[in-house]
Amino acid sequence: EVQLQASGGGLVQAGGSLRLSCLASGLRFDESAIGWFRQAPGKEREAVACVGFNDGTIDYADSVKGRFTISSDKAKNTVYLQMNSLKSEDTAVYYCASESLTVSCDFDDYNYDTWGQGTLVTVSS
Repeated sequence: EVQLQASGGGLVQAGGSLRLSCLASGLRFDESAIGWFRQAPGKEREAVACVGFNDGTIDYADSVKGRFTISSDKAKNTVYLQMNSLKSEDTAVYYCASESLTVSCDFDDYNYDTWGQGTLVTVSS
């Protein structure tokens, strides 16, 4: 059974940085993908970044390209989301999710079968 635990959220000023972590226990990395999603108050959930461990695919939402970086440390069963140059519009609850038995990654949240509990990121302007 896969379990995901997201952490690292907090309060940061605009222009600052945060690194989120997603501890993925029970995940078979080579046949899985991890996605980061976020949901701001009053808005729908949106995809932020994803990584497909089988083919090495990495993708970012246009709104975060050049500012966010997704990476992983398989030895620690952890996927990171480094967020730089944060803006007030990045304020949201951030979730990591896993998609099993996949070669690549995508931004269709219905493909992700396990979700972490979310971590709140608040960017003050």
